[in-house]
Amino acid sequence: MIILLAIVLIGALVFVFTYNGLIAKKNAVENAFGTMDALLKKRYDLIPNIIATVQQYMNYEKDTLVKITELRSKAVAGNISTEEKTNLSNQMTPLLRNIMVTSENYPELKANSNFTDLQRTLNDLEDQIAGSRIGYNGIVTEYNNGIEMFPANFVAGLMGLQRKPVFETVAEERKNVNVKELFGK
Repeated sequence: MIILLAIVLIGALVFVFTYNGLIAKKNAVENAFGTMDALLKKRYDLIPNIIATVQQYMNYEKDTLVKITELRSKAVAGNISTEEKTNLSNQMTPLLRNIMVTSENYPELKANSNFTDLQRTLNDLEDQIAGSRIGYNGIVTEYNNGIEMFPANFVAGLMGLQRKPVFETVAEERKNVNVKELFGK
């Protein structure tokens, strides 16, 4: 009887420790995404200022500016899933990079101190977002390992925990940069 009670007690302790560990991992994922989400919000708040400054010089890039505005509107609308936010962010990054590269064709835009300040701020912010994504991916990987490894996978199943996606580089960004093309030669 004592042996049976000890086995039940040990099983209960293993369950409690596993459950608490999984809750900590789930909360860490939410915290990391919250940090990244705050940086993305900062990016989305900066976009109207960049667009207003750049629009004066880049009429032929209107489609890109319209697309960025649409993506920003979707992103700040609220009530969208983590996956949708990830997708919007992945669509936004190359478009913003394109605007910054295209701005090189406008010497008077590059000389505009408002634009250079906005560009510097955006570059710093993009670096912070990249670092945040790396941290998020590490935490998500730890979480995914936690819910898939034995014996925690049984507890995770009872809790209804599911795999979380990591941020992946968009196929467009994996291509080699053609520097010659950037300089119009």
